[in-house]
Amino acid sequence: MLRPVLLVSFLFAAQAGAQTLLPLDSRPATRVLPALIAGLGGGTPHVPPAALLGNAAQEANPALLAAWLNTQPADGPLIAALDALAYGGLVQSRRSPLTTAQALARLEPLREWRARTGQPIYAFITLPREPDATARARNLAVVRAMLDWAGTGVFAGLDITWDDALPGSPAPAEGAALAQEAADRGLTSVRVYPGADEVLSMLVARALAPQEKTVHVEYSDPLAAQQVIKYEGIPLTRSAANHAAGSGFAVTEEGKADLTLYVFNGGDARQAALRVSALLRRGPVALADVEKVNLGNSRLWADLTTLRQHANLRALAAWGTPGNNLGAALAHAKLSLNGPDPTRQDALLAREYANDVIYSTELRAQLRGAVPERELDTPQGQAELLRLAQTYFPLRIGNEYLLNTASSPWGRSFEWNFNLQAR
Repeated sequence: MLRPVLLVSFLFAAQAGAQTLLPLDSRPATRVLPALIAGLGGGTPHVPPAALLGNAAQEANPALLAAWLNTQPADGPLIAALDALAYGGLVQSRRSPLTTAQALARLEPLREWRARTGQPIYAFITLPREPDATARARNLAVVRAMLDWAGTGVFAGLDITWDDALPGSPAPAEGAALAQEAADRGLTSVRVYPGADEVLSMLVARALAPQEKTVHVEYSDPLAAQQVIKYEGIPLTRSAANHAAGSGFAVTEEGKADLTLYVFNGGDARQAALRVSALLRRGPVALADVEKVNLGNSRLWADLTTLRQHANLRALAAWGTPGNNLGAALAHAKLSLNGPDPTRQDALLAREYANDVIYSTELRAQLRGAVPERELDTPQGQAELLRLAQTYFPLRIGNEYLLNTASSPWGRSFEWNFNLQAR
């Protein structure tokens, strides 16, 4: 008989002492994953329904979001993506016609929430990517206003991040200037680095597991790790250090760390799998596969699965940009070191494997070959997604998982949402 482990079922139930999450938008990576990480210890995060959040075509309604926020129990921290309220989501932050004053007015409910509840707020706001941004001066003015709010104690932590900085983007220089401003003002609660989709998960890790842990970072190709990486404008080593600090880790030497983060950034995938296996015999390991963007290395994951070592990882990530993967893996790993519920830990690892290895590495390409993108958001397209996906299950991590549902929530093949059952 199937024993349901509904991986998103606890997102909306009320439970004393739970934190409230205000995601960047309705994508599973920005809404479902942070909530699952937040729930690892057994608590129940308060998360708005997907319908209240923005998508590619429609911005979130700030009045409805504010009304939702005011109905949530004030029994824990608020962890918020500021772009969701200010502009209606990440996509909208790039092209919103709002003035600075209008965007700040939309953020006012957060300051009111802080004054009313006395609970801490951990928040982040992004510098938009080029060439999509249509009002960079406005976005910068809003970010600088958030520095003022940080200075008056509105935020327990404020992360300023930049999104998809391709060559020529002004975001790295803007970020450097903002970091200097924060330092000059003594705003020690402010961090500035590249990131977007992964940041809410990292704030969850800092808020819910505040005790600092140590991490040693090992690369499959140490020389290549010194090179500037696509979408961030900084070396991979620097990105790893940023995401470690942002998730509540201090980087330390091998043999002295609570966690090893193994970063696969190219080279011999088989040797990398053997190295991960050796590291696991020494202690906890998380794995971030960053060799390619939005695509895991099939040889690496096949060998790890053959060795049965994928099930022993504390966290894994291969779904996005290097920063996405580093941040997601570190955030999950940080909570996994904090006494997680073993059933939820296994279920989250299964979800990561299903999304990052099965879908991103294998299934997405099959889906694109079988269904034209314009037909994906149809009953026939969604049925084909489920049919193709079912061929990869059951999946065994600790428990064995079957695929219950599958859909394309934004009507595109880039991501999917799904539900697993353990038996």
